[in-house]
Amino acid sequence: MNYFLDALGKYAVFSGRARRSEYWYFALFTCLIAFVLLAVGFYIAKATGGPPTLAEYLLDFFSLLIVLPSLAVSVRRLHDIGMSGWWVLLNIVPLGGLVLLYFFCQDSQSGDNAYGPNPKQVAAPSF
Repeated sequence: MNYFLDALGKYAVFSGRARRSEYWYFALFTCLIAFVLLAVGFYIAKATGGPPTLAEYLLDFFSLLIVLPSLAVSVRRLHDIGMSGWWVLLNIVPLGGLVLLYFFCQDSQSGDNAYGPNPKQVAAPSF
């Protein structure tokens, strides 16, 4: 949950690097929240006997809120493996999402790169 909140805290920060765990926990909690909103919307629609438009509105509102943080964490994840954030545009190409899935599963580039220090390396405390 902390990774999800950290990613939301960096709402529109496209610079820096994001570890695999930050990206995947963000994706997990985004899917869980969307599922809960959809279930609540359908439950309310069934209880009131109306169409499931509330579920659609809840999900649409959540999608609008989460689109910018999703792009930002994706760009930071690409930076972590040493690639430009512009690679996120592969999503608009057919099967480009599969290439991005491969990129997002890769391990961090060791050491510093052009986008900043490796977030895996914790600075040793100085005495």
